[in-house]
Amino acid sequence: MAEKIATRHAYGEALSEVGKNPKIVALDADVSTCTMSCMFGEKYPDRFYNVGIAEANMVGMAAGLSTLGLIPFVHSFAMFSAGRTYDQIRNIIAYPHLNVKVVGTHAGLTVGEDGATHQCLEDIGLMRVIPNMVVICPCDGNETREAVRAIAEYNGPCYLRLGRMAVDVVTDIPGYHFEIGKAQMMKDGMDATIIATGMMVQVALKAAADLANENINVRVLDMHTIKPIDKDAIIKAAEETGAIVTAEEHNVLCGLGSAVSEVLSETLPVPVLKVGTQDTFGKSGNAEALIQRFGLTKESIADKVKKAIALKK
Repeated sequence: MAEKIATRHAYGEALSEVGKNPKIVALDADVSTCTMSCMFGEKYPDRFYNVGIAEANMVGMAAGLSTLGLIPFVHSFAMFSAGRTYDQIRNIIAYPHLNVKVVGTHAGLTVGEDGATHQCLEDIGLMRVIPNMVVICPCDGNETREAVRAIAEYNGPCYLRLGRMAVDVVTDIPGYHFEIGKAQMMKDGMDATIIATGMMVQVALKAAADLANENINVRVLDMHTIKPIDKDAIIKAAEETGAIVTAEEHNVLCGLGSAVSEVLSETLPVPVLKVGTQDTFGKSGNAEALIQRFGLTKESIADKVKKAIALKK
């Protein structure tokens, strides 16, 4: 098994790799050693800009640079890159469909001791309601690298959500292929489907292994792209398994669970139960303790799977 790595760290490596394209520039709001954009800065100092703690201004600068044919990547913690700059992202990047990549690191509860003010549990919702915006939440280092390569080639605004905590690599499997808007099946099964994103993919796989010991065979989908969401994979899972559980390190409102529910309510209504934070702010504490405190566990997922199966018609 590959060594654990934080998606933000894999991101820094990948950005340095795609940075061989001279059109790519990086802007950071004075947290480059945290977002890992510093790796790009060390390799390409003439295309790296530390704008200071001025996130809204950073987005404006990126918009201008993109009109010159450059491909700007802008960086801060998710709380700031998605929250503090929402107006600028909406009106001067997404509305004119500019080729700017917004990167939010330290997303979710696993920021840990930084507490509720820095634990962004709303960014997927904020970004996915903006027209023209692609929203991606990779689950591990391998998938992060693939996502960076993909968004560097994609012409249009993207939001990439990354985590602080080191996580297991699970996508180094035969047949793995990353494509924007296409879910990856991590495990097949017919009793129910777990659709997960980000670090919850790893948790979903552990839940599936535990359920298998109880003769419950579940499918696990890695929904790395929240928008455009893979409607075909969701509908196929609903048709073939009849029950869905979603899992995300995000508010259950407006995130992955909501996106999946929106698809199925219009096409093939089946039970959809959600694992995530329950419309609440986070708390300061050890990341692993917070995961337990807020129920982002394999036990919570397994329990929801059993309840979803019981609701099948």
